[in-house]
Amino acid sequence: MANKLQQIVMNSLLCLVLAVTVACSKGQPQNPQAAGMQAMPVKVMEAKAQPVNDASEYVATLKSRDSAVIMPQVEGQLTQIFVHSGDKVAAGGALMEIDPLKQQATVKSQESARAAQQAQLNWAKQQYERSQGLSAAGVVSKQDLDQAKATFEAAQAQMEALDAQVSEQQVQLHYYKVTAPRSGIVGDIPVRVGDRVTSTTQLTTVDQPGTLEAYVYVPIERSSQLKMNLPVQVLDSNGKVLADTRVSFISPQVDNTTQTVLVKAHIPNGNDALRQSQFIRARVVWGTHQSPEVPILAVSRLAGQYFAFVAEPQTGGAFVAKQKPLTIGETVGNNYEVRDGIKPGDKVIISGTQFLRDGAPVVPMS
Repeated sequence: MANKLQQIVMNSLLCLVLAVTVACSKGQPQNPQAAGMQAMPVKVMEAKAQPVNDASEYVATLKSRDSAVIMPQVEGQLTQIFVHSGDKVAAGGALMEIDPLKQQATVKSQESARAAQQAQLNWAKQQYERSQGLSAAGVVSKQDLDQAKATFEAAQAQMEALDAQVSEQQVQLHYYKVTAPRSGIVGDIPVRVGDRVTSTTQLTTVDQPGTLEAYVYVPIERSSQLKMNLPVQVLDSNGKVLADTRVSFISPQVDNTTQTVLVKAHIPNGNDALRQSQFIRARVVWGTHQSPEVPILAVSRLAGQYFAFVAEPQTGGAFVAKQKPLTIGETVGNNYEVRDGIKPGDKVIISGTQFLRDGAPVVPMS
């Protein structure tokens, strides 16, 4: 009897708990909006298709079109340096001197030989003129006259040969004083007084401010896209464009070592912002295409995947935040190029993204 009464009490308590649970569940809202969840005001930016460059960046070298490399035309010991790096020189100005003593002795020896030959020539001429007079008087034979003439002509030919040798040695002597081929600024001087130099020794350079050339080595895979007048941008270390130019030369050959094609582009350098032999970043622009852009601050990255929130319209004029996975392209200023995930016309949320979750109600504000 007691067990039966205990069972009735337990059943009554169970029914009471079920009733309370059902009543509570009926009083709870079914979704956040039904619960009166406040829509979050957010700033949005409409995604618009923008022209984006299809470009590649390469390391390039600058070379001057107005730089003369100074090398000696003779061998010897350097005895004097008349200039310093950075000096301005005029065309023909003396730069350095190579020990000329040996060459001066050679010139003096040649001049002495020429003087002796001059005396020999004068004697042969007198003998020939005397033989002509005696031959006319019938004193000497025709054979003697011919002999005197031959001696005079030989002496004259020898004199001409010595004149040529003296002139050559004098010209050679001029090479022992190294001069500037044109006006400009003296570059680095890697040699010192006392050094022995040869015809392959670089003494210095004489540079003139002006146009530089960018030497860009493009991989062979891109060679089919190369053409004259392609846009080229010179960039600094921060990606800022220093100069805009175009392709002016495409090598017909491939470098066997690097498997690249040499491309050149003229770069005006009026403000001397760039230097010869400087390494730079060169961007070759192959073409342009249209893609939407979104601010970098509006994009988040999770596990290597990029995301952005878009305000999507709902029935009744409301908006909710939808998280979209993105395929990112080039970085354009402070924006990302979006190749997939956002289309032109989408309202990209650019504020408060750290407080949003997918499906949260929002109020877009331009």
